[in-house]
Order: sequence, then structure tokens, then C-alpha cells
Amino acid sequence: QVQLVESGGGLVQAGGSLRLSCAASGSILRINDMRWYRQAPGKQREWVATITGGGTTTYTDSVKGRFTISRDNTKNTANLQMNSLKPEDTAVYYCRAWISTMSRNYDNYWGQGTQVTVSS
Repeated sequence: QVQLVESGGGLVQAGGSLRLSCAASGSILRINDMRWYRQAPGKQREWVATITGGGTTTYTDSVKGRFTISRDNTKNTANLQMNSLKPEDTAVYYCRAWISTMSRNYDNYWGQGTQVTVSS
């Protein structure tokens, strides 16, 4: 069984920084894409950033130049470094990953989310 656990959320003033982490655990053979999403109150969940198994990164336009996604394949973790935070970045941030296990081919898994609140 696979579990994704996010951490690192919190309350920060505008212009500040936070670093989110996503840790995958279980009978993992390989992790392909790892992604971050966010959902603000009253809004649909939106994609924020992706890092492929090979390390290629992509970002939604609103976070380009401010957020950096990275991963450590030896630890099955992904991080999201968030700088120059704005109040509109306030949301619950979710990690999603495509993971193959000993019993299943690739399937996608979600974490439980971590709250990020940016005050003005």
C-alpha cells in the first residue's frame, strides 16, 4: 500500500517563503511524475508544478520564477520551494504521484494536503 504525506505548510507573511515536502512510502518500485496541486477556498483544485522521473520541471504561469519543484529519488520525496509568496497563493497544497508497486503497475496517488496561508 502506498501513502503520500505532505508537510511544511503554515502561515507566512506576503513576500515570505515556505518549503513543502511530499514523502511517499510503501512497497514502491518506481515513481514517475510527481506533481503539486492547490485548492483555494471556493475554487477548483489547480495544477501547480510537475517534476518527471527524469527531472524535467514545468510550472503553471502564476508561480513561474517564484516556486521550484525538486525531488530526491533515493528518499522518494518531492519538495516545493515557494518564494515571494502572495496572498493569492493561499490554498491547501496537495502532492500527487504516479507510482508502481510490487502488486500494481503505475497508478496515481494523492496526499492529504497541507494548508498554506499567506497574510497581506
